[in-house]
Amino acid sequence: MSDDPIRLVTIGRIIRRRWRLLAIVAVVGALVGYGTSVLFPPRYTTSASVLLSGQWEERELLTQAEIAASSAVVDRAAAALGWTGVSGSELRDRVSATAADGNIIKVSGTAETPERAQRLSDQVAGEFVTFAARIAGDDTDPDAATGPEALRKKVEETDRRITDLANAADPGQTVEGVQARTELEKLRTALQEAMKKLDEANPATSKAGMVVMGPAARPTGEAPPTRMQLVVAGALLFFLFAVIGHLAAARVNRRLRTEPEIAAALGSALLGTVDVPGGGSAHRPKGRGARAWIRRLLGVDTRWDLPTPQTSGDEAGRRIRYRRVCARLRNQLPGARRLLVVVPDGDEIARRAAGQLVAEAGSDPSASSSNRGYPMLRVVEVSVSQPMVPDRDTESGALVVLSAGNWTAGDLAGIAEACADGRHEVVGVVVAVPVRDRPTRSAGHPPDDATGALAARAHATGGSV
Repeated sequence: MSDDPIRLVTIGRIIRRRWRLLAIVAVVGALVGYGTSVLFPPRYTTSASVLLSGQWEERELLTQAEIAASSAVVDRAAAALGWTGVSGSELRDRVSATAADGNIIKVSGTAETPERAQRLSDQVAGEFVTFAARIAGDDTDPDAATGPEALRKKVEETDRRITDLANAADPGQTVEGVQARTELEKLRTALQEAMKKLDEANPATSKAGMVVMGPAARPTGEAPPTRMQLVVAGALLFFLFAVIGHLAAARVNRRLRTEPEIAAALGSALLGTVDVPGGGSAHRPKGRGARAWIRRLLGVDTRWDLPTPQTSGDEAGRRIRYRRVCARLRNQLPGARRLLVVVPDGDEIARRAAGQLVAEAGSDPSASSSNRGYPMLRVVEVSVSQPMVPDRDTESGALVVLSAGNWTAGDLAGIAEACADGRHEVVGVVVAVPVRDRPTRSAGHPPDDATGALAARAHATGGSV
């Protein structure tokens, strides 16, 4: 594909012409995904919610979520569960905690079975509440824990003592009695305000209140990735890799596709382009055996990157193209009576075009006129890997017939060098283009003698046709 941009039509052509191969690759990817799901058993995940009372800032909630999934909490949960072969470090990879709206910490646990996932989430949530209460001071020194309560009792006793003193201080309406009772009431109010501020400043009473909001729900489905997800992901991944592989192979493909590039590689002029009907099957190799059968089964025996053949015109229009090529040969080499037609081995389209050229040159009505007939053509097939052209005999040059998109510049340069070694000058190039034949043909359809004309030819040392 050289440097052409990748378009959707290109991907559509890959899918249309390689759908068998892509389907098999997708099935292989699905099997790989299924095998992965067997190696990694299914997991189940559930969550337990912990409600935090009081006013909490967002950063404080995030801190509590980190504490819930910390090793201090998970290790205690692992010790309480006592699962064989499961350590606290392994459980830390299965436990997570997030801060939700409404001062709620969601503790999630993942295990091999729904029952274990439920137990893990409940146990970690309970250990988190216990650990948070211990940090807040609920389970610290008993003297420190009972200090605020003892102080509250002292204040209550002092309040009662103040009441007694107020009642005993000069029950009359003297000035001294009124002042004493006023001072005692001020003292009572100051003590109550001090206790209120103490309660508000105590974190154990404002934020230590945590409660687990019921047991975790038992999960009913597997946690992602599920077996079905792995199977689908494997099929899609292999399918995409196959498509990308086709695009990459087409990107690095250096086969020549245009007539000027082909003519430049052979060092000669382009004499014309001819149509070959039935081009779809012409690209299909004729090999036999198990390998060829597998290639046909997978649909890789034909090229996908070649453009879709256009619908051909009628037989008369196609023959005009061949006659024009023969006329250009006659005009370019007026004294030439014989020419060698070189066809790359394996190029079925070019072979058919060469046969039609031989038939048109042999049916020239002006062949009896002096220096007016078409040259006689002799076809030889040349191996591209080891090109060998017969030595020059009575031929006046070589005409190269080939199809576009099948050969690189190096392949064509080798053919040109083989012609030069055989003392044949490349007098022209003819490019054969596959086309789709029309369903109905004209009444004046000539006999199909193109293939028959090639039946009598030789390959490397063939005789005249």
